[in-house]
Amino acid sequence: MIRDTSGQDVPLARPQGRRRLWLALAGVGLLVAAFAAAPAVQRMMGSGNSVSLQRLSIAAVEIGPLVRDIAGEGKVVAAMSPTVYALHGGNLLLKVKAGDKVAKDQVLGVIDSPDLRARLAQEQSNADALRTEALRAEVDGREQRAALRSSYENAAIDLQTARNDLERQTKAYEAGAVAGMQVEKARDALEKARITAAHAKDGLGLKDDSLKFELQAKQQALQRQQLLVKDLQRQVAELELRSPVDGQVGQLLVAERANVNAGTGLLTVVDLSALEVQMQVPESFARDLAIGMPGEIAGNGRQWKGLVSSVSPEVVNNEVAARLRFDGATPDQLRQNQRLSVRVLLDRREKVLTLARGSFVEDGGGRFAYVVQDGQAVKRPIRLGAQSLSRVEVLEGLRPGEQVVVSGAQAFAGAERVTLSP
Repeated sequence: MIRDTSGQDVPLARPQGRRRLWLALAGVGLLVAAFAAAPAVQRMMGSGNSVSLQRLSIAAVEIGPLVRDIAGEGKVVAAMSPTVYALHGGNLLLKVKAGDKVAKDQVLGVIDSPDLRARLAQEQSNADALRTEALRAEVDGREQRAALRSSYENAAIDLQTARNDLERQTKAYEAGAVAGMQVEKARDALEKARITAAHAKDGLGLKDDSLKFELQAKQQALQRQQLLVKDLQRQVAELELRSPVDGQVGQLLVAERANVNAGTGLLTVVDLSALEVQMQVPESFARDLAIGMPGEIAGNGRQWKGLVSSVSPEVVNNEVAARLRFDGATPDQLRQNQRLSVRVLLDRREKVLTLARGSFVEDGGGRFAYVVQDGQAVKRPIRLGAQSLSRVEVLEGLRPGEQVVVSGAQAFAGAERVTLSP
């Protein structure tokens, strides 16, 4: 049998003092490592995940001015760009072309309407006839009035004659030259003449009133006809298309010699002496816009002051159209639809607590933010005030100098604490 080497192996005894020394040193090293790793362990225990700082945008809370403004691109538009419409139907004859300079009240074209002109001629003829009838009625009235006056004057003469005859008969009767019957007969003749004269006077007054009313009716009919003729003359004058402003012919909306209907748009006239700049404003800022707010317009290497002149009440594609007019004389060498830079000053506040604007404003509605503390992002409730395109006003929840995660907090998934790694 082969013998093993158990007889050759001799165990050696180790010194007990050195072993205890090594165990003590190892224990001290473990305690030091535990104390060094305590903050990291606490952070790892307090947060469920870790996010790299390179994925975040961090800004400091500062005290300074907050300028609320709206900046964007605008285009030059004419403050007055009226469209000329056809007020009556007919064939259009244009006398200008697109781009021609025109003066106010200059004839731009003519609408040929034979029916309207024929109606004017007919109504003018009717007015002439009524004028003749009124004149004839006036002459007839004078003749009848003269005849009645003649009758009244004859009746007055007969009355005076009867009165004189009665006096003669009375004197003769008193002298015994005539019988009393002659006096009574003269008295009856006087009474008859008096009644006849009274009737003639009343007839003359009634006929005067009748002739006056008849003549007035004729004149009123003539006036109505003259008003109708005047209105038709106005309509015929409207067949000539005149420029409403000094400017330049813009777009021709219909072709030459086209047959147009009443109410059809024919052409536009652009007033280049009154230009404005139109810009599109996001709906969220539209509520803060008001007419008269100051602004700045820049282009062609120059800058001009402006004022908000109008704000559209309609929202289109989440935007509102606003116009600015130049505060002063309109600059030269500007063209319609030319692009310019526009800035509108909404508000300016001095010495307020501000923070750079970021996604935290929209993500949580501005109700909370993550503050950087000891290598962690700590969720904290806040309250925001006024907002501009670049900064927001902080009313509660933050202090000057604190570092806040303004963008990238979506990776935190709403956690209360998140560890930040390099």
